[in-house]
Amino acid sequence: MTIQWLPPVLLSALMLGFCDICKKHAVRDNSVIPVMFFSTGSGAAAYLLFLTLTGGVTAATRISAAESALIAFKVLLVGGSWVCSYYAFRELPITLASPMRSTSVLWTFFGGVLIFRERLGAPQLAAAAVIFVGYYVFAACGKLEGFTLRSRPMLLSIAGTLLGSASALYDKYLLNLRQLPKERVQFYFMAGLTVMLGAAYLLRRGRGRRPTTFKWRWTIPTAGVLLIAADAVYFYALGLPEAPISLIGLLRRMSCVVSFGFGALMFGERNLRRKLVALTLFLLGVLLLSIRH
Repeated sequence: MTIQWLPPVLLSALMLGFCDICKKHAVRDNSVIPVMFFSTGSGAAAYLLFLTLTGGVTAATRISAAESALIAFKVLLVGGSWVCSYYAFRELPITLASPMRSTSVLWTFFGGVLIFRERLGAPQLAAAAVIFVGYYVFAACGKLEGFTLRSRPMLLSIAGTLLGSASALYDKYLLNLRQLPKERVQFYFMAGLTVMLGAAYLLRRGRGRRPTTFKWRWTIPTAGVLLIAADAVYFYALGLPEAPISLIGLLRRMSCVVSFGFGALMFGERNLRRKLVALTLFLLGVLLLSIRH
């Protein structure tokens, strides 16, 4: 029997992996806030174009006051997560930053089980254990590259991870429990985030803190478009019946396999053998997750 939510989640992970590569290239030796603003704005514009071409603008933009408040809270969660994560991405190697960011699935997994009472079989629990060990190996690799848990980039990565996990659990609440249309959530989420980042960008300029190091790169809009596409597929999977957020979160963060492979080649990073052990554990976990209980 086919698991309906599995193919779109894997597609989302693939796009998210290439998004991380573009993100790393965009913020490398660059000013973070303008990169985030133009990247998010590009994604929002791409999604608005998609809604226009498919005739979904009216349905996506119709919203109540209660829904506005719910989505505004998501904007705050993701905005905080992205600011922390972008700054961490600028400092950390991508073969470390992307997998460390993926540790959000630890908290999403436990949240899905404890909050939403999702029941998992023995293969899924074994898969989670294997993947957790893989994340631990990645964390150990950070020490070899001079990054401890108390260093600023690692603290930012941890903060972004926790906020990202909270956002994933909140997505489950919005789409499954509150039954908000996924197009509406995504449209107002991207629009609100663009406005928030635009205000931060203008505030920095108004205070005389001009982003003198900002350089325009093609990966800035590309990262935004890839992210909006990955989120669209992710929201579709999350809205399917019996879609377990605990397992979807694990699979979606397999994006670090993509960013590891291509990022290692593009950025010439170190300690690849040890990190490859962690990736092998990830792949084994995916095989176990494919077994239905």
